[in-house]
Amino acid sequence: MNSDKERNSDLHTELWRPTPERIETAFIVEFMRNVGIGFSSGVPDYDELWRYSIKDQEGFWSNIWEHCKVVGKRGQVVVKRHSDIRRVEYFPDSKLNYAENLLQRSGANEAIIFHPEKGNRKSLTWSELRSLVAKLQTAMKADGIREGDRVAGILSNSPETVAAMLATASLGAVWSSCSPDFGVSGVLDRFGQIEPKLIFCSDGYHYNGIWHETQSKAEEVAYRIPSVKRLVVIPYSRCRFADREPGGKTISLARYVSRETGDKLEFVQVPFRSPLFIMFSSGTTGLPKCIVHSVGGTLLQHLKEHRLQCDIGYDDRLMYFTTCGWMMWNWMVSALASGSSLVLYDGFPMHPNGLRLPEIVDEEDVTHFGASAKYYDACLKSRVAPRETFGLDKLRAIFSTGSPLSAEAFDYIYDGWKDNVCLSSIAGGTDIIGCFVGGSPISPVYRGQCQKRLLGMDVRVFDESGREHEEVPGELVCASAHPSMPTGFFNDADGKKYHDAYFSRFPGVWHHGDWVELTAEGGLVFYGRSDATLNPGGVRIGTSEIYRPVELIDEVMEALVIGRDTGADVELVLFVKLRNGVSLFDELVDRIKASIRKNVSPRHVPAKIIAVDDIPRTKSGKIVELAVRNVVNDRPVKNVHALANPEVLELYRNLPELAD
Repeated sequence: MNSDKERNSDLHTELWRPTPERIETAFIVEFMRNVGIGFSSGVPDYDELWRYSIKDQEGFWSNIWEHCKVVGKRGQVVVKRHSDIRRVEYFPDSKLNYAENLLQRSGANEAIIFHPEKGNRKSLTWSELRSLVAKLQTAMKADGIREGDRVAGILSNSPETVAAMLATASLGAVWSSCSPDFGVSGVLDRFGQIEPKLIFCSDGYHYNGIWHETQSKAEEVAYRIPSVKRLVVIPYSRCRFADREPGGKTISLARYVSRETGDKLEFVQVPFRSPLFIMFSSGTTGLPKCIVHSVGGTLLQHLKEHRLQCDIGYDDRLMYFTTCGWMMWNWMVSALASGSSLVLYDGFPMHPNGLRLPEIVDEEDVTHFGASAKYYDACLKSRVAPRETFGLDKLRAIFSTGSPLSAEAFDYIYDGWKDNVCLSSIAGGTDIIGCFVGGSPISPVYRGQCQKRLLGMDVRVFDESGREHEEVPGELVCASAHPSMPTGFFNDADGKKYHDAYFSRFPGVWHHGDWVELTAEGGLVFYGRSDATLNPGGVRIGTSEIYRPVELIDEVMEALVIGRDTGADVELVLFVKLRNGVSLFDELVDRIKASIRKNVSPRHVPAKIIAVDDIPRTKSGKIVELAVRNVVNDRPVKNVHALANPEVLELYRNLPELAD
């Protein structure tokens, strides 16, 4: 693996280009031929197809429905237009079922392969998955679960979790989940708002070699939410508690599905905009927002992203390291609709060492692998080099999301993992249960860039006055409606919260809150959240602009930068988590500042650099600059339950280095 840290920092450096053979076999090229768009220059042209997808929404989304062979009644109208972007409707006369589209296959091939952190590999064939979903459906119908009812999960990333979600969706009911590491208050903040009738929970989970029991916590949640009629316990590696007394809410999965049942599945087809998933914002101000995503919008967006943007198809194998509290779990599971198998992992990704996930990728012939940017950063810092041990022969694509993937991480993946993969840094989020920008299997990969704006998404970059510009950092916006826009927020009857979240900044345009730059190559560079941008002396700076040169320093494991109020201005304060045994001596401070000054500019150099033992982050791995900024500036931090390690915030309170 190349360890040279003085590599070209130019974000326009080409790192990978697909071969003609690979382009020829890509699903997106087949789509281009079917619609007759994208060949004006004689070779497949992604940007030409993107322009068509924006200009002719009716034609584009109609072709997505037909090309991806969506199961359902399509109706005559493709786009019902409205002057208000929030009220545009797609396929308003259609009826379909999400689970029916994901369960089209049957047979003895493996649909889901599961690797727990501790325990043996297990799998479900397509027929076994359908059978389990049918049994769960029968039990849920007996419990009175009907169209529109909410079903929730406090669950590990297991095959039974996928089946529980599919059984819910098969009935036209609504699914919402969180990972089992949430505390009682964090779960109540979420599920207490949506009032589920039924909750599934794991009895526990392993993380970094330690067993965590969770059934007791789930029982407290179930008894504190009056709407919950039953709690179904799914054993992780062993069921530690017997079913509760007759008349209680708690029952094991085995008993729940033990009633007489066949393997016949029924699918309730519902309107396109019917609710499918309720996702929760991970912000740290107030209760989490309950974001409602539709059946049709989720399915169409994911089919487009998987087939055309990611080149995922029949008999591919997708592995995304995620928990059930992150929208990437929902995104991953939808790949079943493309005929792909899922490879699930649950636990600490570096247990017992950094080669655990690459080993699974190699053993299971994974074709598409994804994780958070922080996972790749951790591998880089730990000098994990999978290609020195594994062939990764089937791996065609690597995905990254959750936060900006650094240019150095791009270098690392091509050096340390595999040099002939399409590395797609993708970005969007919980808000649209999908992506605004991401991969193109027929386009080059440039260092530090998300490859392309996604098809059907009119992504632009605005300055603070709402003027569009390129090759200058600004606000990421989407000027078009799109099917996976939320139908709204739960319990937001007048739509005010929904409007304020996305449409108050630039009227009639979706404002996403990312600080980005549209490049000459048609890709995007992400500089961090725009509400976390720094403004020393009135100059706007993206946080990732500082992280990149700091993470070149070998002694630094992670960093977090904030703006500290100093009257009418702010000063930059950089917090660094160092390698074990390393102290923040003067020479190291000087090297950090020199790296920032050299690689970015003198105005990016922080006024203070402070060593800390840990960095706070959300449960999906995102660093939370705003929470630290509030602590340092003596402002309240709400919804700390959204954090994976809320206790870490105390490390930033009343620091002597900031006593002035």
